[in-house]
Amino acid sequence: MVAAALYFPYDVDTPLNAQELENSRRYYAEAYKQSDSERKPPTSEYETKFLQSAEAAAQGSHIKEQVDRFVSQYGLHDRAVIEIGSGRGYLQDAGENYTGLDISSNVGRFFHKKFVLGSATAMPFADNTFDGGWSIWVFEHVPNPEQALGEWRRIMRNNAVIFLYPAWNCTGWPAQGYRVRPFSAFDWRGKLIKASIPIQSSTAFKAATRIPGRVVRDVVSGFGPTTLHYHRREPNYTEYWEPDGDAVNGLDRHEVTLWFRSRGDECLNCAGLAGSVVMKSDPLIIKIRK
Repeated sequence: MVAAALYFPYDVDTPLNAQELENSRRYYAEAYKQSDSERKPPTSEYETKFLQSAEAAAQGSHIKEQVDRFVSQYGLHDRAVIEIGSGRGYLQDAGENYTGLDISSNVGRFFHKKFVLGSATAMPFADNTFDGGWSIWVFEHVPNPEQALGEWRRIMRNNAVIFLYPAWNCTGWPAQGYRVRPFSAFDWRGKLIKASIPIQSSTAFKAATRIPGRVVRDVVSGFGPTTLHYHRREPNYTEYWEPDGDAVNGLDRHEVTLWFRSRGDECLNCAGLAGSVVMKSDPLIIKIRK
């Protein structure tokens, strides 16, 4: 129980106030008006390598196939859909009426469909705009993930279906390369962290530290809308050691499921009535109920 208490996700958003949110929306709405010629051209070798590695990861995980299957299963091919954190538009042809949203002003040149420059936490769209959407490996990079989930839910119509697939439960290890660098690269504290990774990565340890908290949160969610809990992470933006070294949070799939369910939404791919406190790291498919 002590280990479970230590590993419980205590962190929550520090949300923008109403005026800050409105200012952000106005800024991105204005930014979207800029022409393609005003957007930044291709630049560094680093960017090229980043794009190549991102595409390779997507292909290796069969992301396109998963999204295509989602679009087909829920009849979204000609419906209004949005991709949050659309990057270079790898998935823009999954739907005919597609909109890509990304915070980077450098990616518009990759799109032949609608692209909007904007933040996941302040989207420049009216309420009830979209019938479906997806987000792949993005929410672990959003500083205020609950605010982003709230924005996503706001712009979706009743009975809209979303496909959410962040890198679940990101740890702090990738930022410093604990798994790939030698013991000699660390001080005694770092050596202890590196030595503990096999234990902390084990199924038994994960069960012991996560399941008790999930049970408690399951109970709490029955009393009304929950606040999203997660682990804040310190990203490394200067050195790349391994994937997700730039993650700013560690989101738990069960916790995100409860966030939606406690607002009346339905998880379409969760096992059992409570969604089961023993959950894999699969995508979430949520039907919005307003």
